[in-house]
Amino acid sequence: MSEPVTAGPAGWITLPDVSEKLGVSISKVHQMIREGALLAVRRDGIRLVPAELVANDTVLKHLPGVITLLHDAGYNDEEALRWLYEPDEALGGNAAIGLGGDLAREVKRRAQTAGF
Repeated sequence: MSEPVTAGPAGWITLPDVSEKLGVSISKVHQMIREGALLAVRRDGIRLVPAELVANDTVLKHLPGVITLLHDAGYNDEEALRWLYEPDEALGGNAAIGLGGDLAREVKRRAQTAGF
């Protein structure tokens, strides 16, 4: 098991809160995590989602694609989280922040090369 990410999200939300925010059932949230459309990690035994990854009432548009690219490169969820929150000023602070704006394509391009 890899070490928990040290630098990370500004905030965390629980799966029931994600369910409420997205207007879907908790079962659907679990399905989204299983299918790689959403990233969740355990903290103190509770599965949490970085708050920045759920914008308004939807998951960030390019997040599922980036998660898939990272998983294909051999990253587990904890490593993918670390990658998303690695400090990078060229992406507005980190890849998670970049995904929410005009830098999403650059984040996807970097995720494509992450396994090499």
